[in-house]
Parts: sequence; C-alpha cells; structure tokens
Amino acid sequence: MVAAMDIQVTKIERSKLNDLSLENLPFGKYFTDHMLEADYEAGKWTNVEIKPYQPLLLEPSLAAIHYGQAIFEGIKAYRDDAGCAFVFRPYDNLKRFNLSARRMNMPEVPEEIFIEGMRRLIELDKSWIPVQKDHSLYIRPFMFSNDGVLGVRPSEKYKFLIILSPAGPYFPKPMKILVEEKYTRAAPGGVGFAKNAGNYGGSMLAATEAQQQGYDQVLWTDAFEHKWLQEVGMMNVFFIIDGVAITPSLEEGTILNGVTRNSVITILKEMGIKVEERRISIDEVIAAHKAGRLQEVFGTGTAATIAMIQELKYKDYVMKFNESNWALSGKVKKVMNDIREGKTADVHGWMLAV
Repeated sequence: MVAAMDIQVTKIERSKLNDLSLENLPFGKYFTDHMLEADYEAGKWTNVEIKPYQPLLLEPSLAAIHYGQAIFEGIKAYRDDAGCAFVFRPYDNLKRFNLSARRMNMPEVPEEIFIEGMRRLIELDKSWIPVQKDHSLYIRPFMFSNDGVLGVRPSEKYKFLIILSPAGPYFPKPMKILVEEKYTRAAPGGVGFAKNAGNYGGSMLAATEAQQQGYDQVLWTDAFEHKWLQEVGMMNVFFIIDGVAITPSLEEGTILNGVTRNSVITILKEMGIKVEERRISIDEVIAAHKAGRLQEVFGTGTAATIAMIQELKYKDYVMKFNESNWALSGKVKKVMNDIREGKTADVHGWMLAV
C-alpha cells in the first residue's frame, strides 16, 4: 500500500492549454499536461508518480500485446459554478476495476493509488475541465501486464496509469441501432462483466458492418439464441414500455455493471418510475412497438451519459421513435447533469471533491 504522501510529482514547465481551446472538443483526442504511473513488481506497488504526459517505452515482447491482460475504467470530472472540481462516483469505478482485475488474473490496485492518485492528478490539471454544456474531463485509469517474456501465463509485472482528456459529447446526435444476429459480445462464464480491452476489440467488426448499412452501433444479443438483449454498443440499454423502465439483468455475467446504469436506476425510482432488471427479448420489444407501448429506448454509459436512440432495426423490421416522446430520458439526463454540475444537492454522496 502506498500512502498519498509517497506519490512523487513532477510538473510541466508550460501547459499545452496555452495552444488549445476547450470548446467543441472531440472525444478522447486531447490529453492534459500530466499523467499518473505506477508499477507492480515483486508482489507490491511501487514507483508511484505524477509526471508530464509522455510516451511509454515498452518491450516488443510486452505480455499485454500478445496475451491481452489489459483492463480500464471510464470516469468523469466536472466543475461547478464556483470553479470547484468533483469526480462522479469514482469509488464505484475502483470496485469495478478490481473486479475486472480479479477476472483477468491481475493484481488489484489499492485505493491510495487509484482514488488519491486520481484526486491529486485532477487537482494539478483542474484548469483542463471544460465548463460548456455536455463537456467534462474524461478520466481513464488502466492497467496492463508488463512482462517482457513470451508465455501464456499471468505476468509478474504490471503497469497502472491514469490519463485525463477534456471531451465533448460522445454521441452528439441520436443513434440508429442495428440488432446484432451474427457476432457475439459475451457469453455466461466469459468476461462480459469485466472492462477488459478484448471486449472492445472484439466488438469493432460488428460495429463497422452496421455502419456500412447506415447504422451507428449494434444492439448485442445472447450467444445461443440471438434474441435476448444485452448491451447497445459500449453501453447499457433501457426500454420504456408502458411507462416502465426495463433494462437487461446482470445475473448471467454478460453485461457490464454500469455506474451510469445504476445512477439512472436510482433516479428513475426517485421519479416514481417502476424499474425492472430482467431478461428482455427482441420479440418482446417488437411486440411492444407494434402495439404502440414502446415509448423510448436509450443507452447509458460514462462517455455518453444518456444516448437517445431514434431507430432500431431487427431483420427487416424498423422501429422509429419520435423525439417528442423522449420526455423521460431527457428528464433523467437533466437530473444527472444538475447533480454533476453542483446545481442540485448531492444527496447520494456521488460526487468526490478534488
């Protein structure tokens, strides 16, 4: 365990902010002045430091490249009207990060490095947090195996880093989604619940093929029948049917336990909306749409917060949704934004002051 006082800090001489505007930022393209880096060697964490953002020097035999031991998280920081910085629910991300680490047979990262290191890093680069609507500071903690030896086995060395990226909205407009029938994202007993790099690498072909058909992303289905719904792209998904919010259950271990998902469930319940976490099939969704009972479909995730879906296609059946009926998802997004930006009291203790 490394105490906060043991984190060494080296500051940049001149900020890159002098040459960059924080308005109309694309997601994940620009990075702040500093990063956090730590090493796991001989069974303990060491060399914890905050230093100028810079390239890494890696061996061609790096185990992470060959065998895929790599995990990450996505978190966001905001500034209120007084200029104070806050991070949204980072302890939940720490819990999920270490759950992913255990599944990928990697060491856990202690709170002293993950939370306190993140807090000190953001404190140093606080001026990078945008204040424009739907903008934020995206926080990317990640860890990978760092052995320079070939061999299919858990590594003895790992590297943990945190980088920061000021970003605008991930999906600037409502999405068109294709229900995936061929490729599989996750199956019971696999790693669908872990935020590991392979889950995302394996999803790209399906997304590309959907885009070639004029769609933005895919709605994943189960591995066996291709009818039970899982995630939409890289997000959890909600269906509003007869005023009830239905989202796929986490029980099979094929779906990421989203921090935004859990926050949306809490807010929906506080709004008096019934929430069901259960299996839901594409057949049920189509039947609800044909009967005029399906009001809204939206995705939830750290990058997008809430992403509206304007069209959903399964085989030859196309479901289109009227923007004027998106009252519920819009209300939830506003409540979330108001809490994050300090405009509403944080009664749940979700915001960590930097």
